[in-house]
Amino acid sequence: MGFSVNTNAGALVALQNLNKTNAQLNTVQSKINTGLKVAGAKDDASIFAIAQKQRAELGGLSAVQSSLDRATGALDVAIAGAEAVSDLLIQMKEKAVASKDAGNDATSRGLLDNDYQQLVAQINTIVNNAEFNGRNSLNGTDDIVAIVNADASSQISVAAQDLTATTLNLDDTTIDSETDATTALTAIENAIDTVNTSLSALGAGAKRVEVVGSFVEKLSDAIEVGIGNLVDADLARESANLQSLQVKQQLGLQALSIANQAPGTVLSLFR
Repeated sequence: MGFSVNTNAGALVALQNLNKTNAQLNTVQSKINTGLKVAGAKDDASIFAIAQKQRAELGGLSAVQSSLDRATGALDVAIAGAEAVSDLLIQMKEKAVASKDAGNDATSRGLLDNDYQQLVAQINTIVNNAEFNGRNSLNGTDDIVAIVNADASSQISVAAQDLTATTLNLDDTTIDSETDATTALTAIENAIDTVNTSLSALGAGAKRVEVVGSFVEKLSDAIEVGIGNLVDADLARESANLQSLQVKQQLGLQALSIANQAPGTVLSLFR
């Protein structure tokens, strides 16, 4: 092509190359700024869609973990209450056995019975106050429920236990006579068996929630790592690319400057 002051092909080519370098530089800078190689659908539509779906799954699992944490709290409260009731029953048995002793007189049995009735009342106090998040699982009212998957289609349910003195058949028991103490002792033994069964059910439920919670935590971590593998930028590589592109940008500017000076050489033909 001959000399022309109207069209500078060299400058156009140099400008195209510089624009390409600038675009690449902007892309690298965006990756460095965000830490992501795929920050939006424009970067890679298919990878971004996959990452978004996994982020949605991760959000669902976060809700699952919250539900499991809430269930754990409710179970901890229920177990603590049931253990406290179990301890009271042991004390009540001690009082009943003492009252059954033929060597005790009526006055002693009356004093023992006063202590015994206080322990019975304390059972109801503990049960009625064993609440978590406004729900009570020791008076037979509220089952403990937790979701276990991201779409809430599956759940763990631990049945509520009823450990009130009425359900344990302790309300009408007394130990103010040897005969009544014998009857009360039978009721206490049955109540201890009932409470132990409830503790077993609550403990098994708590263990199940713990196992599922551990799995959900590991699954969440695995998904998060997977998302990172899909969209996170390799900053060491991008740092090297940045250095390279900055040098190319400077060279491109110099090339464009040289190309822009080319039409000036036409002047030498007219001297």
